[in-house]
Amino acid sequence: MIRPLPIPRAALSGAAILLLAAASLRAAIPTQLVLQNNRYIPIAAIALQGDKFVVKTATPDFIVGTEIPLATVDHVFGDKPVEINQAIALLLTAEPNDALRLLEPLLLQHKDTAKLPGNFWVESARAAVVANSLYRKAPACETLVKAISDATPAQGRDPIGELSAALLLPEATKIAERIDLLAALATDTQPADLCAYASYFRGELLKKAKREPEALLAYLSVSCLYPSGGMVISGAAQFKAAEILAATGRSEEALALVTAALRGLKGTTLVAPATQLLQSLKK
Repeated sequence: MIRPLPIPRAALSGAAILLLAAASLRAAIPTQLVLQNNRYIPIAAIALQGDKFVVKTATPDFIVGTEIPLATVDHVFGDKPVEINQAIALLLTAEPNDALRLLEPLLLQHKDTAKLPGNFWVESARAAVVANSLYRKAPACETLVKAISDATPAQGRDPIGELSAALLLPEATKIAERIDLLAALATDTQPADLCAYASYFRGELLKKAKREPEALLAYLSVSCLYPSGGMVISGAAQFKAAEILAATGRSEEALALVTAALRGLKGTTLVAPATQLLQSLKK
């Protein structure tokens, strides 16, 4: 049986968008391979063996043992695993070990699709690099950076390795040196997610150094300059910026920022403190 592919949001309009909104109440779509003949199969039902996938669990369209050549796979489709955003929120709030508990099962589950368009492995692996860097597990960082680079060979060594090196600097390193190194990483030539992470952690160091005006600018640059770096990173940075503004009496600006932050933080541990700040600003 050939199943129709889900219609991209960009192709929807009018009543179709209303139907899509109503469909948001449905169960999450599992991650699956979409083949060039418009058939698809959940990644949980397959295993990569050399240059082909082999079906290990029967589905309505495939029997056990069916071979699916890599050349016939078009892309990966499905809802983004909620654990990715949850883990990013945790590593941004100094809980890298808890973040890794969420990310490590995803890395195993999605490793066979790492080189395919639309995969969720690369984002999970980059987040795991950051978490391991904060947890000061340098060997794990290097292993992941190499795996990411192998999955995305066109760009050479993945630049997340540069961020990892900056985050792994010893605590004894002068804070000004660490701040400058993170600032140097946030450039137009780097991927947006790396710039977003670098700016966020630069804001954290500036705040620790009691350089609040500079920290505010670093946090604001995440959503203003690198919005495609990730909605959780943007939301977390907006929340941190709102805290600084609230502490200096700029309540209206803080209220606007934390309201925007909550839109990107849904389903994460940052919702509670952001909501608390929002309520305090409304009094």
